[in-house]
Amino acid sequence: MPLDVKAHLAQLLREALAQLAPEAAQTEIVIERPREAAHGDFACSVALQLAKRLKRNPRQLAEALAAALRARPGFAEGYVQSVEVAGAGFINLRLAPRAKHAVVRRALAEGAHYGRRRDPHPQSVQVEFVSANPTGPLHVGHGRGAAYGASLANLLELAGHRVTREYYINDAGRQMDILALSTWLRYLESRGIEVPFPAGAYRGDYVRDMGRGLGERLGARFERAAHEVAHGLPFGDPDPEALLDEYIERAKALLGADYAVVHAHALELQMADLRADLAEFGVRFDVWFSERSLYERGAVERVVARLEERDEVYEKDGALWFRSTAYGDEKDRVVRRENGQYTYFASDIAYHVDKYERGFERLVNVWGADHHGYVARVKGALGALGLEPERLTVALVQFAVLYRGGEKVSMSTRAGEFVTLRELRAEVGNDAARFFYVLRKSDQHLDFDLDLAKAQSNDNPVYYVQYAHARVCSVFAQWGGDPARLAEAGLEPLAHERELALMQRLADFPELVHTAARELAPHAIAFYLRELAAEFHSYYNAERILVEDEALRLARLALSAAIRQTLANGLALLGVSAPEKM
Repeated sequence: MPLDVKAHLAQLLREALAQLAPEAAQTEIVIERPREAAHGDFACSVALQLAKRLKRNPRQLAEALAAALRARPGFAEGYVQSVEVAGAGFINLRLAPRAKHAVVRRALAEGAHYGRRRDPHPQSVQVEFVSANPTGPLHVGHGRGAAYGASLANLLELAGHRVTREYYINDAGRQMDILALSTWLRYLESRGIEVPFPAGAYRGDYVRDMGRGLGERLGARFERAAHEVAHGLPFGDPDPEALLDEYIERAKALLGADYAVVHAHALELQMADLRADLAEFGVRFDVWFSERSLYERGAVERVVARLEERDEVYEKDGALWFRSTAYGDEKDRVVRRENGQYTYFASDIAYHVDKYERGFERLVNVWGADHHGYVARVKGALGALGLEPERLTVALVQFAVLYRGGEKVSMSTRAGEFVTLRELRAEVGNDAARFFYVLRKSDQHLDFDLDLAKAQSNDNPVYYVQYAHARVCSVFAQWGGDPARLAEAGLEPLAHERELALMQRLADFPELVHTAARELAPHAIAFYLRELAAEFHSYYNAERILVEDEALRLARLALSAAIRQTLANGLALLGVSAPEKM
């Protein structure tokens, strides 16, 4: 049986159509799973699609196509059991049992690689995800982007692409200056020097820890008198951001070269915590890219100069503006401020140009939904530089709203009122967190129910799927035989309706991996695993696997082993474990 049954059936129908109506031979043939199993394993509506164009009755056209298929010498090599016409002109195809048996052999033979379906045009793909400012611990909102990005990268790899996982470190901007200021003020506080703490600074306990740690490492080196630090600052000013900017400039002036030491202390601690948190969550990166490195090697300055050369920027009020409205943005954007400093947008343009220069054929950015308006301006800048914007795809991830005991938990990074990803993992475990995060499409809001995630019941989807895997393991432990025997087991006894449905479900997995990778949709894997688990639980409760008849027993064990392997492979794509016991 061909590995891609749907593609092969589509080709056969295309050839039959070429015989009957050569003028329609290039029509796209779509083969789908029918909604009801009684209608067969596959269905095609091409006769309905072409009837008007060919001026033929759709059912009669479907009958003619079905007859042409049946008349082909060695039609489908015996793996199609029947071709029938239903309704107004649907062509329904049913596979022979032996064709379905082949998927069991394939899953057992390929093992951990089952599901791999090579893309005919593999690409080098960079997936950039998380990329949270290193200004505090990752919170549950970041966790969704981490789980989605990691699962997506796994999917793309299984589909045959060469994937680079990348984290962009925003280590050169204002937010890091605010964190450095916050750390220094907490350092002074720990040394008994009381100065006003601005409302817009970072307030979490982790900032106090960093400030205290600075004193433990380097003693009184950064102490300054309270009146030097705060005198003359506009604390009564209603603009808290303006106060922060003046406070930062005061810190830089008072500390001189030591400001860089405080900045580096805060950055190093936050990056170490962030790396450890993600590693514990099972999320890895191949590249950690520093924004600061773009400035150090002049990349930001060069890319702005290129925009100037191409007349894509103009001066206004002392600042330099990119003509982003020409590329679909709602307004033009500043790339260099009146004080000569480059904006975040300028460094982002330089970063994306660097990605192109590294030779990636496709770029996938996983951004929070609040960055929706950023897409047009970044793609516009790439187009303005003569690059191909279509090589960049932005997958938006909506917020994850955490509920505990029915109460919504609010989050604010600067205020320190947030639930960290580490706290979430400690409460529900990595497996539940990874699975729940990808239960919905990334661009849909996600209500994360902690109570459900911790429940050991069939209502908890990750528990339900893992329990199916553990159930198979318990069957094998009870059997106690040599699994190597299953490779040669006869599968003809697998003829029950539930068994045929299970094998059809297994056969869907490789194509699903390919489709989910193309559509950047890890949630499709989660849905599939729930459906496969449900069918197996139903089968397990209705039929005995370890029956007296040895041929039937070995056949059912082989099917169970294939199910176990597919569950394990799907869970691995999502970064979830496949336990042998529950």
